[in-house]
Amino acid sequence: MTDMLAEGAGRDSRSPATPAPHGPAKLIACHHCDLLQREIALPAGGVATCSRCGAVLYRNHPDGLDRCLALLLGSAILFVAANFFPIVSIESQGNRNATTLFGAVLALWSEDMPLVAGLVLFTTILAPAFELFTLVGLLLAFRFGRQPVFLPGVLRSVLSIRPWSMVEVFLLGVLVTVVKLSHLAHVEPGLSLWLYAGLILLFASAMANFNARELWNRLPVRP
Repeated sequence: MTDMLAEGAGRDSRSPATPAPHGPAKLIACHHCDLLQREIALPAGGVATCSRCGAVLYRNHPDGLDRCLALLLGSAILFVAANFFPIVSIESQGNRNATTLFGAVLALWSEDMPLVAGLVLFTTILAPAFELFTLVGLLLAFRFGRQPVFLPGVLRSVLSIRPWSMVEVFLLGVLVTVVKLSHLAHVEPGLSLWLYAGLILLFASAMANFNARELWNRLPVRP
């Protein structure tokens, strides 16, 4: 029922799975069309696709989690550094001001905008930090041969909070602000802005190698 796209040898080949007519079978539901299909074994670099809509069901990257961990560690370093350096510096009439992201949150709070300050704090600092450092902790535990008993709840929390991590939206908003203020004052991008740009690229690469299905499969089966 499931097609398999084996990537290798310079050509793509598709081979249907051979589901057993009787006995237990491991099933997977397509995230796009909800079709239940039997899982099949994949070669290194193989991709399983839905037999109805053609969406990718899962991949087999032998070293995917190790690459993901390396990229997440780099992202964590950039994230910590980005919160200690100014985002932008504004100079007008001889006055120069620079602030960090947390400083911008405090400025919003002092301007009687607690809801906006809380939203910025959660979506650009707390949610990304929780997602980033939780994934690093989980992958480090698996890397050293440990299986955290709290993995199911933590992994669900990470997947649930991911839509609230809006570092990309924040960076886009900062770039728009810099362009609009450039004719009113001298605006200079700070080091933090470049660190956030690197963070977005590294984190996107890490998520491309992240396979939550592999983590679930490593958990012991409970009756």
